[in-house]
Amino acid sequence: MIDHRRLGRELDLFVSDPLAGAGLPIWLPAGAAARHAVEKYVRELERRAGYQHVYSPPLGKRELFALSGHLGYFADEMFPPMRLSADDEFVLRPALCPHHALVYRARGRSYRELPLRVGELGGMYRAERSGVLGGLSRVRAISLNDAHNFCTLEQVGDEVREILRLIREAHAALGVRPAGFRLSLRGPGAKYVGDDASWARAEELLRTALDGVEHEEAPGEAAFYGPKIDIQIVDAAGRESTLSTVQLDFDKPEKFDLSYTDPSGARRRPVLVHRSLVGSMERLFAYLIEVHQGAFPPWYAPVQLLLLPVDAGQADAVARLARRAVDAGLRVEVDAAGSLGARVRDASRRRVPYVGVVGAREAAADAVALRLRDGRALDPMPAADAVGLVGAVVAARSAELLPAG
Repeated sequence: MIDHRRLGRELDLFVSDPLAGAGLPIWLPAGAAARHAVEKYVRELERRAGYQHVYSPPLGKRELFALSGHLGYFADEMFPPMRLSADDEFVLRPALCPHHALVYRARGRSYRELPLRVGELGGMYRAERSGVLGGLSRVRAISLNDAHNFCTLEQVGDEVREILRLIREAHAALGVRPAGFRLSLRGPGAKYVGDDASWARAEELLRTALDGVEHEEAPGEAAFYGPKIDIQIVDAAGRESTLSTVQLDFDKPEKFDLSYTDPSGARRRPVLVHRSLVGSMERLFAYLIEVHQGAFPPWYAPVQLLLLPVDAGQADAVARLARRAVDAGLRVEVDAAGSLGARVRDASRRRVPYVGVVGAREAAADAVALRLRDGRALDPMPAADAVGLVGAVVAARSAELLPAG
């Protein structure tokens, strides 16, 4: 069976060391390169969609999370407070929304600024039991692609529909294949904040935004502060989990006394839309490693082009080609140790999308012979053309290995 933990070890993507602690994986250079490419893509996708990115600390005073409701409704999944003095306790945050509420209230807001979309790829922490931890799919330190969109009630429908469009765009680029959409609703019990009218209104807004989208309803799966749309994935073992999410929240704007000035000058409450396009980097890559079997699309492959000189006589030519490819923005390595056959086999094991072989004839002509990950071999071509070919596929974020057309 395909298992991201085994592939992670074989491809040197991440390591879990008992000395670091369970649920605290360390991203190795190859995994970090792939992750950085995905993070860069998501930030740029959000920037073009009107998001403003912030940085906020991964911990805060105990009072912050008491106000947000996390200590009252989420304490079992939080790490214990850290006491610095009798009246100074800090908590590792289990979510980013309290800090983003502070971003909103950093100054007065007008209706002209709404929707205000605050994005961050930030750290948060969950005190998961050791028995449920595994690889990247369930961890204690989480790097979440998160955002909080503050808008008027009238803007909610359009905002949610646009978020769903962005989720589809990101999934298509990454190769995510959603297993289904779920409308997670309030269930029985006292684990929810807010009044019945607010919940009914929030649930109906999300139901309307899903009009025409096939989905199932899941009572009891809502967040403690509001209903949500969850986009589900299924891993190689058949386990279902949530990757992307959109959540409505009337509670935190009230708790944090958030407001904006409407056209008449009156003070109004915004609605808070929580959303994540691709979820946490950990769960995302647990899925991507398995669904691609380690052979990532070229645009976020750890090494995009591996150059192999046939012998030492091509060292200078390969060094010049490597510099040209690096200057073009590609992730490049040179492997000159051992027989050519062994190096080609190792490149295949590593799932490198492009291998460039340079022999005496290619070096003399400033050329390279490209071999593709799927086994195809291209005729030798000018080095500049080879760099352009790989660059075009990467720029297009294509899953194919050759440019379209």
